[in-house]
Amino acid sequence: MVDIILKKVLVRYGSQPEVARADVRLAERLPRETEVVVETHRGVELARVLEYIQEKYEPTPYGVEETPESNSFEILRLATDDDRQTADELRRDCETQFDVWIERIRKWDLDLQLIDLEWLLDKSKLILYVLNDRGGECTKMAIYAAAEGFGPVEVQPVDRTGLLVPTTDSGSGGCGSCGSGGGCSTE
Repeated sequence: MVDIILKKVLVRYGSQPEVARADVRLAERLPRETEVVVETHRGVELARVLEYIQEKYEPTPYGVEETPESNSFEILRLATDDDRQTADELRRDCETQFDVWIERIRKWDLDLQLIDLEWLLDKSKLILYVLNDRGGECTKMAIYAAAEGFGPVEVQPVDRTGLLVPTTDSGSGGCGSCGSGGGCSTE
């Protein structure tokens, strides 16, 4: 029997890519670009392995202990053909629904510019990426989507540098804590 040792890798996930640490509990080493299924702060999604990272250890009075990483997720499994097929179908669905969501934004009279849609792999949440500042319009979008019965929707603001994350400054506008990943959410 082969010992399975906890390792950490960097993975990239999401249509507006994010990079995070992920725990690996597999005996074999995962090559770069291996597709895996991960449980992130948003839910279950496909990711690609970037590289293994050096584990950091801290001395304690009782020996050596690994330093915990705050944004580490779990790799659930290697991606299967079914996972890849599901991801392709969900991408096609988002392409089809893009103009429909733009029309909803117009109908709801929101000052938002939709740039992308993304379903999580298990279709538990739809993420709407908008080219806007974090604020009231994102919150309204999430509320309108919930009121219309669209299920869990996260509105994730994006700017030229990438995803906008909430600040601790209460004067930043909007709810400041919508969604666990920084976007306004109907969860």
